[in-house]
Amino acid sequence: MAAAGLPVLAGSDGPLVDVVEARSLADDIGFPVILKAATGGGGRGISVVRDPDELGAALHEVQRAARRTCLTEDVFMERFVEGARHVEVQIIADGFGNVVQLGERDCTIQRRRQKLVEESPSPAVDPALRERLGALAVAAARAVGYTCAGTVEFLLHPDDSVSFCEINPRIQVEHPVTEQVAGVDLMTTMIRVAMGEPLPWDQRDIELVGHAIECRINAEDPSRGWAVSTGRVTRFHPPAGPHVRVDTHVHAGYEVGPHYDSLLAKVIVSGADRDEALQRMRRALREFRCEGIATTLDFHRELLDNPTFRTARHRVDFVDLHCNPDGRLDAEVARTVAMRAR
Repeated sequence: MAAAGLPVLAGSDGPLVDVVEARSLADDIGFPVILKAATGGGGRGISVVRDPDELGAALHEVQRAARRTCLTEDVFMERFVEGARHVEVQIIADGFGNVVQLGERDCTIQRRRQKLVEESPSPAVDPALRERLGALAVAAARAVGYTCAGTVEFLLHPDDSVSFCEINPRIQVEHPVTEQVAGVDLMTTMIRVAMGEPLPWDQRDIELVGHAIECRINAEDPSRGWAVSTGRVTRFHPPAGPHVRVDTHVHAGYEVGPHYDSLLAKVIVSGADRDEALQRMRRALREFRCEGIATTLDFHRELLDNPTFRTARHRVDFVDLHCNPDGRLDAEVARTVAMRAR
């Protein structure tokens, strides 16, 4: 990626050999640093280290996590960016050398590195940065001969600089917000590209219109430390109407077990701008009924009225820092964060 012109964070060029090498590299980079399992994903196999004395234990723990859940136990290190936003660009490429980017998504609302809310376009990205991110994403795809749908992910620093994070070589949960603003069917296009067909459009055909937001409704109980909730869904009534889309596999009588992803449904709304999309999401979440198990519906309803989120001044650690043990956001802390950001 560095050779392709993407801005990359200081870090290891390959797997860390041992604690001695890790400490030497961390001293050169400067703390805090982040350790990542090379084949990790979904927030697994990651540890942020702020204290040099904790580096050895953290390295061993990430290696153990990698052995349990990843393809290899290789671990690499990067400089950790405090207060970043998570912004990613949707790409799709065919086998004929055509690469198209379809704008960015903001995935900054996360809990323990698990995305909870996504929106497109990012409220933190201006037109100039949007053009730059799109160009970087296309350069990244071309550098590795990428084909099919994928995502090039970036960290947006507090000073508005950016750094490359990773390429996700697959369709992602949050792809519907891109479909809504770009007016394309990513799933159908991805399948046709995989069948050997060329892309049906080029970059000049892509026009991003309006704003879209997605809330992930999970079978989790924020009031019990976000514990996974299992059992039978006794009532399931998703929202409907213009500008509302719900992707789900759930129905009344559905049994939620403990061994799978907790995602129950994705609520996607679109509007002419972010304010209209937020209003429509509020209405959609008020209409949503899922009974018999605990869900994150109330958390999302509260989040939409949070002043820091409404003014788009949140960072990736916002929920982890400001969610009380009962699962409610600390409104006073949120207001203070928003004032400081201004």
